[in-house]
Amino acid sequence: MTITWDAAVADWITALHAAGRSPRTVRLYVCHLRKVIRECPDGPASVTPTDLRYILACGRWKPETRKSVRGAFGAFFRWAHGTGIIETDPAQQLDTVRVPAGVARPIPDDILHEALAQADDRDRAMLLLGAFAGLRCMEIARVHSRDWDGAGLYVTGKGGKTRYVPIVRSDLRRLLSSTRGFLFPGQDGGHLSPGYVSKRLARALPGKWTGHTLRHRCGTAMYAGTHDLLAVGAVLGHARPETTRRYVRLPQDALIDAVRAAA
Repeated sequence: MTITWDAAVADWITALHAAGRSPRTVRLYVCHLRKVIRECPDGPASVTPTDLRYILACGRWKPETRKSVRGAFGAFFRWAHGTGIIETDPAQQLDTVRVPAGVARPIPDDILHEALAQADDRDRAMLLLGAFAGLRCMEIARVHSRDWDGAGLYVTGKGGKTRYVPIVRSDLRRLLSSTRGFLFPGQDGGHLSPGYVSKRLARALPGKWTGHTLRHRCGTAMYAGTHDLLAVGAVLGHARPETTRRYVRLPQDALIDAVRAAA
């Protein structure tokens, strides 16, 4: 009997939850899979490698998004094949999506310090968490007093993975020690949305600088002080060193020395 998309997606969601996937990851995977459902409404068994290549080729996405979509396709059809829903896995023939090496764009310290001086208390706290603790906007939005142990923050990031970030700045330590509940409370007892945090940071920073450049600044400064890429990756919440490398601009003196050596 041919299984319908509704039945297959429901079973897959259960399997993802059983495997410990975070609710955010489950929602993202299902959102990506719906791109296939729209193109191939007759069910999982009707999907061919050509269908998947067409979807990946036609999407106007950044390389990182295209890779994420490719990953969701692979996860679903690998599961569907393993459970016997489909006879062959159409995603198995898809090429790997390559993501170009990014260039770190750390916000300069003079611009950061000027923004800190002009920001109100809430924006200043967001700026500090991004620039000196390396938190993403989604992580800044969710900071809660229960995550603070007096020396560092337990931060739950992408994929529901939790890491520990030591906090050494005295102003951040005082702020976190005096917080009860969410640091940035929203309506109905919740917290601000990541999108709203991102918008506030964009308004607090001049020109092209964004909340994500604060993470680049944190990663670059940490690497300059330690030359330990693994430690920097652990603070930023990266699973692979190659991801961390995209957040780190090598110290200027090292680059100058390299060019002088070539001259």
